[in-house]
Amino acid sequence: MNFIAAAITAAGAAIAAGYGNGKVISKTIESMARQPELSGQLRSTMFIGVGLIEALPIIAIVISFMLMSR
Repeated sequence: MNFIAAAITAAGAAIAAGYGNGKVISKTIESMARQPELSGQLRSTMFIGVGLIEALPIIAIVISFMLMSR
C-alpha cells in the first residue's frame, strides 16, 4: 500500500504542477502580447511563480519517498 500511496502522490503533484505551469506561462505570454513594455517585469515574475509551483512536486516526491521507506 505504501507504493500505491507514493505513486498517487507523485502523479497528483506532477499533474498539478503541469497545469499550474501551463496557466502561469500562458497568462504571462498573453500579458506580454498586450503590454510589451512590461515584458521584463512579467518574465521575472513568471520565473518566480514557476519556481514556487515547482516546489510542490519536489515536496511531494520527498513525501512519497518517506512513505516508501516505512
